[in-house]
Amino acid sequence: MSSPDHAGAVFFDVDGTLVPGTSSSLHLAGFLGHREELARAEEAYAAGELNNRQVSELDAAGWAGVPVERVSGWLDGLPLVPGIAETVAWCRRNGLVPILATLAWSPVGGHLAGRFGFHAFGGPRLETADGRFTGRVACHFDEYDKRDVALTQARELGLAPARCGAVGDSRSDLPLFASVGLSVAFNASAGARAAATVTVDGADLRSVLPALARMVSATGRRP
Repeated sequence: MSSPDHAGAVFFDVDGTLVPGTSSSLHLAGFLGHREELARAEEAYAAGELNNRQVSELDAAGWAGVPVERVSGWLDGLPLVPGIAETVAWCRRNGLVPILATLAWSPVGGHLAGRFGFHAFGGPRLETADGRFTGRVACHFDEYDKRDVALTQARELGLAPARCGAVGDSRSDLPLFASVGLSVAFNASAGARAAATVTVDGADLRSVLPALARMVSATGRRP
């Protein structure tokens, strides 16, 4: 049974959705010095030529020796779509638990969750030792892990997948799109658009609120 306090949950993707036109990994790789190499790898992933593990290992190698505390300053300048804070606040007012579902490194998820008030986040983790990144992946995380962790988080909230929504834009969102009651393709790729319940294009994240409002109404609440 679902919690009486929650109408549902909404899972928000990060790269390409909250971070428009690029990825958090590319943003950070600009500081780390391997942005061009990672950009080629991300394009190959989007085309299905590389898998997530291969891209993650390539990216992680560029982090070797970097102090952990340095990353937060780099993330302060992460390009973000307008309207994130307002959308999170709207979700909470309307009984929807806002959660990050992402393949971005865990420092990114932690930064955005703390900054905007997302309930939780999941994602891959970089290995650290003595306060520095080692250049290795501590925990791999692909699009199926993204789905599975999201559904586990929903279950912990007492929510069935049908009471959940997902907002995303690309290949990594497809397994989660197929598992929830409402999927919103936001400024998305052709594949994500084809798989989604609703397609929304807009310069502000609040563009997805009419779709989420229908989700709230379906539970008997008034948004």
